[in-house]
Amino acid sequence: MNKTKISLSLLLPGVPGVRDECVRRIVEQLKTRGGINDAHGIEADESRPDQLCIHFDPTVISLSDVREVAQRAGARLDDRYGHLVTRIGSMHARRASAIEARLSRLDGVVEVVVSPDGTVRAEFDRQVTNKDKIDSALGEWSQQAERKDDDHTGHEHDDEGHEGDHDHAGHDHAHSGIFGPRSELVFAVLCGAFLLVGWLLETFTEMSGWVPLACFVAAYFFGGYYTVTEAVEKIRASKFEIDFLMIVAAVGAAALGAWAEGALLLFLFSIGHALEGYAMGRAKRAIEALSELAPRTARVRRDGAEAEVAVEDLIVGDVVIVKPDERIPADGFVIEGESSVDQAPITGESVPVDKQPVTDREAAAADPESIAAESRVFAGTINQAGAIEIQVTKTAAENTLARVVTMVSEAETRVSPTQRFTKRFERYFVPSVIATVVLLLFSPFVIDETFSESFYRAMAVLVAASPCALAIATPSAVLSGVARAARGGVLVKGGGPLERLGQLDAVAFDKTGTLTEGEPRITDVSVADGVEESELLRIAIAVEDLSEHPLAKAVVRDGREKLTEGVEVPQAKNLRSITGRGIEAEVEGQLAHIGKDDLFGEVEGPPLPDAIRELVESLERDGRTTMIVRHADRYLGVIGLMDTPREAAKRTIARLRELGIKRMIMISGDNQQVADAVAKAVGLDEARGDLMPEDKVDEIKKLNSETGVAMVGDGVNDAPAMASASVGIAMGAAGSDVALETADVALMADNLDHLPLAIGLSRATRSIIRQNLWMSLGMVAFLVPATILGLNIGPAVALHEGSTLVVVFNALRLLAYQSPSSGKV
Repeated sequence: MNKTKISLSLLLPGVPGVRDECVRRIVEQLKTRGGINDAHGIEADESRPDQLCIHFDPTVISLSDVREVAQRAGARLDDRYGHLVTRIGSMHARRASAIEARLSRLDGVVEVVVSPDGTVRAEFDRQVTNKDKIDSALGEWSQQAERKDDDHTGHEHDDEGHEGDHDHAGHDHAHSGIFGPRSELVFAVLCGAFLLVGWLLETFTEMSGWVPLACFVAAYFFGGYYTVTEAVEKIRASKFEIDFLMIVAAVGAAALGAWAEGALLLFLFSIGHALEGYAMGRAKRAIEALSELAPRTARVRRDGAEAEVAVEDLIVGDVVIVKPDERIPADGFVIEGESSVDQAPITGESVPVDKQPVTDREAAAADPESIAAESRVFAGTINQAGAIEIQVTKTAAENTLARVVTMVSEAETRVSPTQRFTKRFERYFVPSVIATVVLLLFSPFVIDETFSESFYRAMAVLVAASPCALAIATPSAVLSGVARAARGGVLVKGGGPLERLGQLDAVAFDKTGTLTEGEPRITDVSVADGVEESELLRIAIAVEDLSEHPLAKAVVRDGREKLTEGVEVPQAKNLRSITGRGIEAEVEGQLAHIGKDDLFGEVEGPPLPDAIRELVESLERDGRTTMIVRHADRYLGVIGLMDTPREAAKRTIARLRELGIKRMIMISGDNQQVADAVAKAVGLDEARGDLMPEDKVDEIKKLNSETGVAMVGDGVNDAPAMASASVGIAMGAAGSDVALETADVALMADNLDHLPLAIGLSRATRSIIRQNLWMSLGMVAFLVPATILGLNIGPAVALHEGSTLVVVFNALRLLAYQSPSSGKV
């Protein structure tokens, strides 16, 4: 059991102490997360300030995940702990494990994870070490000259969101060998060449025995160089893994005089892992392609003159000119020109999105989060139709593309539950294999065979039992799944959410802005007897045009669209609001009233007719918000408004059912009638209405305790409920910094059509992981008895390494995954 402490003054600056209600709420939210066993406040004394102590199980949840959970709960970890994410060359799982072992031995390193694609994440104690020391140690193992770093030095939270300080820097490191990044592959080939020459000389010539022996020794050197160096690192870290088993087997073969077989073992082992590293590089390149989307330079207008500058030199407020067929160099908003923009690289949208200038440039610059989608643009997207000018809202290091690349890289190092299981399995499996091999050495005392035969069999078992394929089975699938999701506009924050989402069969949706458009629209215009629809609309538009209420804006906007062409809307005046009931104004010399039925029991004039009351009741049963319109003493009819379901909602629900999602629930703060109406319209069976934010959290906790549930929302207002779910999924994250941070899975586009991709890909990834586990464990289960019964080392190594490559290439199939029922990439 590990624990970490957060200074309460940094976590919640305005909270007086640990007994505050806000602290209690944070503690409750933290306890809902799997792996966090307890959280409690520690009152200040003379030696320390108020603190929040979090107890967590490191085999279930990592320190970095605790950090993220705390952030979502409104917390901020103490500046004591640093967070380094960096990238080196892609490699096989064996080398990644060796680098991980090396870094974990450094004083002050609390946690380190190295992904086979080359991403390294380290959590460190700033009081003991720093980024430079870690960087220096890592540099000795780097495989390529350039790396990108992301040093998270802390996170600040306020009422409007949060922001992290990111430091991007490039580093030059020596190559990992004399042949550069391909050194391991070259060494493996040289091993094979010396092995072949030695075998040919020994078999077909009468040459002195020392010549083929020298070739075999050279083969041992080139084939065992990386294996030995990596095994030494792991042994220093008290880890006995696959490398050690291979070295023992090769040394044992040499001791028996079977130099050729020992060299063959090292050749197959080294060439297999070199090819594995190459295959993992494919997945890495799929992710690196994201960072290459943004152009290197931008055409900027400063002080009336145009100039070409590096995108890194752009500052907030710069005006950038983008011509047709050029990539947009920065996040911003359109201030001049109209065009269509291909946003597929960021949001995954298959159809270009029309863009137009903002109406108020100063307001847009002051609040970039509120910019409408038709005016907002992202770095890395492609301008198509016409030239546009955009005003920059984020620097190159902070734009959406850069943050997605950073988060995807970090996600690759998040260890999934299956990876934790396989690591624990290896920890006990390898010693048990060594014990079995030792027992086999005593077989001459039981059966009639020489010691050399027993030793050979023991070495063959040692090779057969090495869990190489098991070590790479899950990381390769997770890496490929995360890369494929990112290409489709879905950001998955690691193997944990990917696996959890793949096994869930229940999804909860927030209503407003998720299943619905998020703004009311006129759905019904029901007129009284003898009244034309155009008459009702022209009076309603005239009155509501004076009001700033969202419902009034909806009446004006949609009413004008419904109004017959040529019908003029009169001017209204003397608007008066009747709080909670409605409004009145003067139109064409007579008073007009618009509002709820209660309004007409309070103002002068004829009472509400039964026919109008029946219309109101009928519309409200269908979930409509109703507005009764009366001009003078004449009732004109009723307007029904509703936050209408998204066009994609119904087909998304249907596609999720096809994927095997059995239970889908809508939770909403609206009244139950409205919730039921929306649920019926989109094809949901369950709807829970009249829920306050804390009620939504309770509902999610209840669902989570039953079957586990994914929560889909906007990532901002729904953040508490999403944090309580097994997996939180935020929509429209490309336009929201908060949503990017709070979600486990972020749909970059504000489009429900991408949800089946996220869930379908998660299920496919989980299926691939299961296949890989069965394949790797099945091969071990076959080879161990086969080698005990006499299978030679050569075929055993060939099958062993072959299964490793099959596992990797099986995982790479996820890169070609197609979204269900859509055919979209």
